[in-house]
Amino acid sequence: MTLPKKVRIVEVGPRDGLQNEPGAVSAAVKIELINRLADAGLPAIEATAFVSAKWVPQMADNAVVMAGIRKKPGVAYPVLVPNLKGFEAALSAGAREVAVFGAASEAFSQKNINCSIAESLARFEPVAQAAKRQGIAVRGYVSCVAGCPYQGAVEPAAVAEVAAELYRMGCYEVSLGDTIGVGTPGKIQAMLAAVIQVLPVEKLAVHFHDTYGQALANLYAALELGVATIDSSVAGLGGCPYAKGASGNVATEDVVYMLNGLGIETGVDLELVFEAGRYICEQLKREPSSKVARALLAKKAA
Repeated sequence: MTLPKKVRIVEVGPRDGLQNEPGAVSAAVKIELINRLADAGLPAIEATAFVSAKWVPQMADNAVVMAGIRKKPGVAYPVLVPNLKGFEAALSAGAREVAVFGAASEAFSQKNINCSIAESLARFEPVAQAAKRQGIAVRGYVSCVAGCPYQGAVEPAAVAEVAAELYRMGCYEVSLGDTIGVGTPGKIQAMLAAVIQVLPVEKLAVHFHDTYGQALANLYAALELGVATIDSSVAGLGGCPYAKGASGNVATEDVVYMLNGLGIETGVDLELVFEAGRYICEQLKREPSSKVARALLAKKAA
């Protein structure tokens, strides 16, 4: 097993992170955070979501955020869209990349977006077609790849089926999400082995939550199988809405520190990511969830 020489990090803090934070954040703060993350060398930053403001009020300022960020050459600013209406709004706001999301769990799909997996995928077909006509890149997400808060265990074959369908529709990359952070390295490798049978490994990304403290170990397990794209969230922003009090996304600082230690190239400046995390945590009046950020804060204080 040889680890990748280079890993692409997709920063999801401004969208997936802030969406799950309890406090409201102004558009100006979001814009500043995104600009700082781009300056830190992150190649892709999930900027916002074009979803119903009724259901996700934290993302109601999506167009303002898109208009305000300083688009850095070479940096992608994907946005989440649930359907064609969201896609059209994203397009009007100047988005050049969108993300769509399906689940590997039937129960989660029904509870989360009120439709079956098959129905959710059918909604993305017109989005994928419209994106192709407009030259817009589409990324796919599969949630609950290691377990579901409603049905429990999720079979690797179910994950592979949804991932293959998103890829068939035209997603250039499919991100596999352990939404509730229940995965362990063995479980993650078994899931990836099934997905790699139907999708090239270079088309896969992983998106792990740290609910049980397994995210870095799971990332290493994914690296061993050749996955070279990792989703992470600055300062570990975003709790896990399905596990009260649990930490959410794996922290970008922790991921960069680990990859640096492995001699894997990311192009990301750890110090600048740490400063971006410190900035947003001050705005949110909270401590970073990142172990690396906490260690650096203590070191600087000393």
